[in-house]
Amino acid sequence: MRVAADEAVRPLPPVAAEVDAALMRMDGEIDWLMLLSPIHNDRLWSEFEASGRTRIPGFEYRECGVDLHAQRERLLALPVENVESHLLQGLLSEKQRELDRQLELVRLRGTDGFIGASIDLFGDVEPTLLALAREILDRVQPGAPLAHDAGVDEVVAAAEADFAWYRERVPGFASRIVVDDDLASLLMVSQGDLHIARDIRIPRARVQPLVQHEVGTHVVTRHNGRRQALRQLECGLAHYDPLQEGLAVLSEYLAGFLPPERLRILAARVVATEMALHDEDVPAIFHCLHEQHGLSTGDAFDVAVRARRGGCLTKDAVYLRGLRDLLAYLHEGGAFERLFVGKFALAHNVILDRLIDEGWVREPELLPRYWSHPEADDRLARARTIPVSELFQKEPAA
Repeated sequence: MRVAADEAVRPLPPVAAEVDAALMRMDGEIDWLMLLSPIHNDRLWSEFEASGRTRIPGFEYRECGVDLHAQRERLLALPVENVESHLLQGLLSEKQRELDRQLELVRLRGTDGFIGASIDLFGDVEPTLLALAREILDRVQPGAPLAHDAGVDEVVAAAEADFAWYRERVPGFASRIVVDDDLASLLMVSQGDLHIARDIRIPRARVQPLVQHEVGTHVVTRHNGRRQALRQLECGLAHYDPLQEGLAVLSEYLAGFLPPERLRILAARVVATEMALHDEDVPAIFHCLHEQHGLSTGDAFDVAVRARRGGCLTKDAVYLRGLRDLLAYLHEGGAFERLFVGKFALAHNVILDRLIDEGWVREPELLPRYWSHPEADDRLARARTIPVSELFQKEPAA
């Protein structure tokens, strides 16, 4: 039974629905990525610069405000073993374990034990991925520099226009824009809301691609996942990050401007993660990226700090890994639109077919706004034929 976008999905069995809803609530109670993102980043840079770029103060983080031990007990007490369907049981058990490891990340923040939990969740840096990253840094040359002529007002206006476009099509489309005074990233989606750094300055040509990265992928897949019987597709099945981030980066290309510098930054994140895994600190990573690989001081510092979040957050390697694996999927003729039914891993593709056949998952209600652009199909066709190292555009689309 295939369920179209406008048909009702089949409800989950009672125990499965109970566990699914509980996992959804718990996923929303702890914003682990925010809790692992350092605050007072301007002070970090100022003190690093004042030291002659040789030292950095210790990271400061937001307070957790949650009893992690009690949360873990509630999580592990869920009756996953009683879920009626073995198919659903496997997916919910996998998600239960992932949430447990995320709690461990927060609990072990800043300790020697953090790195093990990070590798368990996101893996380390495999040799083939490191080789690809180094190839990109060696062969892909930066494009002509662009003025950083767009600030927070322009980015907010672009995001609001996107939200209005989606609400015209689906009145129930729900997401907020939050202007944040101390954000480790320029833009990020957290719990379905778009956070924008108040001090953001980016090239005007990058505004739309970055909005499409965040809204067209992360917010849209969350919206479509919210409409499924299996609500884990809203917050994300286990190990969904590589596909989500690969799809988000591809969206920048499909929106018309993924510059070579962006691809180089994804490669630099892999190199930085590998160095952090070997206990190299921010100054060493910074100097490698800035002096050996030619990243700007701002980009090199940002990538170095991200790699050392919590101790060594290996999540940053998933962007290039996810893009590589997504292109391999597309090279083999993989369906594009199905990637937006919710948040899942490419490894879940076969299981997703079964969920659709069982009537628990429907086709996506929304596709990203950039997909309505007349050139998007041609750009996707090209992406199906080129290697990762060629997935960039030297100039913005007209």
